[in-house]
Amino acid sequence: MANGLTVGEAAELVGLTVHTLRWYEQEGLVAPVERDTAGRRRYCEDDIGWLKLLIRLRGTGMPVRDMRRYAEMVRAGDHTMGERLQLFVEHRERVLAHIAELQQDLTMLDYKIAYYGDMARQAEEAAVRTGR
Repeated sequence: MANGLTVGEAAELVGLTVHTLRWYEQEGLVAPVERDTAGRRRYCEDDIGWLKLLIRLRGTGMPVRDMRRYAEMVRAGDHTMGERLQLFVEHRERVLAHIAELQQDLTMLDYKIAYYGDMARQAEEAAVRTGR
């Protein structure tokens, strides 16, 4: 990554489309990326690390507005550390609540799988007993 990655290379590396990567920039989620002498974006390791963090945050369901707020706080400097901490603590609580909901959903699915598995086995056993 000596000369940086092109927008296409960076997008492929982090698993985004070029369109989405440019949208992240337009939305203020990504600080302006360095450009080469021809004016083309060149993404460095720090840029890639930041994109990977954004993808993880999005994967946890963090709203874009909170991601934008976080990016703004980071760019504003260390005096926002407390606010950043609070943002993550609050988001963590939402993630934990979502995990609890998913666990309930999984329990219901496991119940239905066991139920229909039992019904299918009973039907097979009945078919064997009756010679069908």
